[in-house]
Amino acid sequence: MKLDRANLVQGWLSALVAYPAAERSEKRIITPKRNALRRHYALPFAQRRKIAQDNLVQTLRFVGSQVPYYKDLFLQTGFDPARVSADIRYLQELPCLTKDIIREQGVRLLSQPLQGLRHHDMKTGGSTGVSAHIFYGQEGIDHAAAVVLYARERVGKYKHRFELHFACKFPDPPPASTKWTREDWKCLAMNRSNIFFDRMDDVGLEEMWQLLAHRRPYLVHGHPSTIYALACYIGRQYGSAKAFEVFESSGELLEPYMREKIAQALQCRVINRYGLAELGVMAYELDGEAGGLQVLDSEGWAESLPFPGSDSGEQELVFTGFHNNLMPMIRYRTGDIATVAQTDNAFVLNQVVGRIHDLVPINGIDHATHHVQDMLDHRVGGVQEFQIDLRTSPPTLRIVPEPNASPQDILAKIKGFWNEGFDVQFVGHDELVRVGHQAKFRHVVHA
Repeated sequence: MKLDRANLVQGWLSALVAYPAAERSEKRIITPKRNALRRHYALPFAQRRKIAQDNLVQTLRFVGSQVPYYKDLFLQTGFDPARVSADIRYLQELPCLTKDIIREQGVRLLSQPLQGLRHHDMKTGGSTGVSAHIFYGQEGIDHAAAVVLYARERVGKYKHRFELHFACKFPDPPPASTKWTREDWKCLAMNRSNIFFDRMDDVGLEEMWQLLAHRRPYLVHGHPSTIYALACYIGRQYGSAKAFEVFESSGELLEPYMREKIAQALQCRVINRYGLAELGVMAYELDGEAGGLQVLDSEGWAESLPFPGSDSGEQELVFTGFHNNLMPMIRYRTGDIATVAQTDNAFVLNQVVGRIHDLVPINGIDHATHHVQDMLDHRVGGVQEFQIDLRTSPPTLRIVPEPNASPQDILAKIKGFWNEGFDVQFVGHDELVRVGHQAKFRHVVHA
């Protein structure tokens, strides 16, 4: 009970003092955008749909005048954004954007130069194609933050309620100073705590559970594969137990069997969302599981199109984003399978098949794929793409290095972190293994 009271006091301190102070000091404009989202979603869906179509036309006009790639594309194809106002089907006349085009066109997809501009570099995960860098302006990144605040409000997670985020544990030395770090201040402002993990065996899962039981957040955010592994462990050890109210899934596919096990073993509500580095959070279960995975029509326009050259009938999810004016994504092929359907009060995503993460044994201990990816991105560096082949012992770690990276430096860091846990091979993109009938890239190859 004392801990619950402490959480409540910290929560209101964060909501009323720390978060507003951080927003001012960091020159962020998030709360007004969150308030605008509240007003938007109070409108009837028919009105919101009309607003979304108007936003789509405005976005198309903007890129046609400000973004070199789209200036040329509109000229070459004779595309006129005004015609989308009269008939939304005309949008299909515009060719789609892909990761290959993003990598090829580079700065020609920017509406203004990066030099001297406050911006944010987001690297895509690579699970649906070769990784690419997406640049957000400050306005776009603030809007993305407001979307998360608003969506969580819809499932009961207001600013004064404590949240916990699962994050990768890096093998860094402990800080030399006891002074608060920037991350500490950020956690106070966000009313958030982190659980850092690097192993998924029973020892690591018990550590996770003890921290959860001690901190007792309202909402837990993480990869479903991580929380599913925890739920299976709790089921084996305790039958069921409760330490939080809501699990918010992101980063990979939430399978129905995972959802059921997490809800049963951890006695929580499970909320799904769909987001990607290229666009931010684009769909959320705003009304819980029963309301479906609703497209955030304030954020973009959703389509589902047949995969090129496929006769399977599967549809690929395509988005046009409204708020990143620095690097707009127009009809971007996500590489994820889903269909877009219209209900009485929203567009919803059905039959979603997306990122799949696995467990990888390293020196006899299971690690999540996203832990390996975080280590390669943030501690090794110089890695354009990777793949782990579990058909060999030890697993083969295939690395596609960045053009200017040193393979020797990459190898030394990997050996330093994981010793002989991997057989490392440096390869080209054409040597990565493609699996499934769509020849889809996976970070882990089983067979």
